[in-house]
Amino acid sequence: MRNALLTAIGLFGFWGVFDLQASTEKLPLHFKDPLLGSRVGLKSEWLGTKKVSPSLSFLILAGHADSQGIAGAGTAGEAVDLKGKMPMDPSMSDELFWNMKVRDAIVQLGRERGLNINSYDPGIRNIVDGNHPSTNWSVGSRHVREGGYAIEIHFDSYGEYGFGSGLIPAISRSLNSVDESLARSFGRYPIFFRGGLGAPRRGIRILEIGKLEGKLERNLRDINSRDKVVKQLASRVVQAITQGISSK
Repeated sequence: MRNALLTAIGLFGFWGVFDLQASTEKLPLHFKDPLLGSRVGLKSEWLGTKKVSPSLSFLILAGHADSQGIAGAGTAGEAVDLKGKMPMDPSMSDELFWNMKVRDAIVQLGRERGLNINSYDPGIRNIVDGNHPSTNWSVGSRHVREGGYAIEIHFDSYGEYGFGSGLIPAISRSLNSVDESLARSFGRYPIFFRGGLGAPRRGIRILEIGKLEGKLERNLRDINSRDKVVKQLASRVVQAITQGISSK
């Protein structure tokens, strides 16, 4: 993710008084999901209350799909960085490899469940300009401006470098019932996580599936369990979306 800090003036102008230190304070992890691993343990108090239409258009993006070979390629994962394993695909980070697998599974399952859902892939893996019309950011933000819901799939860094599974919401006053449902299922990051990331500032949600480490990564890499785990992850996302849509 091409991280960029918002200025303090911009932050306060948008929200008024906001405790920046509290927004990034690391708290004890209260829950470890048997599928996802550690859940984010940061202080966060936002709620998604706005109702959405059952016909809401969803666009699913694979995080880092346009930033390979440049800053922001995504984590290589614990297996590659610490255990000397070979990358899943030498042309990309392991995170992008799994981001794309989960993205495609979400769209396939979502369509089977009747969701209005599509994916986007920039096709070009090294786009230096984050505002280029072909980037995830540009296509996702356009989808949001047209009334849709865009979400970028990520796996978090391993060990102390990552925070765990959870939804990083759009920087918006109008967070909705799908945001709330995803946060309840995966965890809840603060709105101004790391000062406000590029995607959320453009209205795009970021879903951290989990840290790319431990049991989750081993099960993804194991050819005997890989497909099952990807489907389980996709099912968790689609279930949360459908519950958010049907929320009363």
